[in-house]
Amino acid sequence: MKIKNWMIGSAIVCLVFGIGFILKPGTMLSFYGAATDQNGLFMTRLFGQAFFLIGLLFWLARTTTEPTTQRAFALAAFVGNGIGFLLSLRHQLSGTINALGWSTVLLYLIFSLGFGYFLMPRSAKSL
Repeated sequence: MKIKNWMIGSAIVCLVFGIGFILKPGTMLSFYGAATDQNGLFMTRLFGQAFFLIGLLFWLARTTTEPTTQRAFALAAFVGNGIGFLLSLRHQLSGTINALGWSTVLLYLIFSLGFGYFLMPRSAKSL
């Protein structure tokens, strides 16, 4: 697999979640069995904006062929998604959100491992 394809997939997921959390934060939270006040909805929209930003960055950087840039994106995504995995797993295990939370845990794990794959030593052609 090429990092370009992985970045496209990541971009699409981030953009979809970002748009959802920006436009319909209460609805998005309700899918997870969570509710909040106006301040929480504001913070959820900021969360969505961050997802949108990351998705846009992946989309715009998908065609780069510079190995240093590809590695920087892969490292940032590996670490960021790894942290997201640990946080979402901890929260899921606390029992405060419904079973849909496991999909979040799984998405973070898949994306972290996927970007970790591109950090493994190999020839520049395989990136």
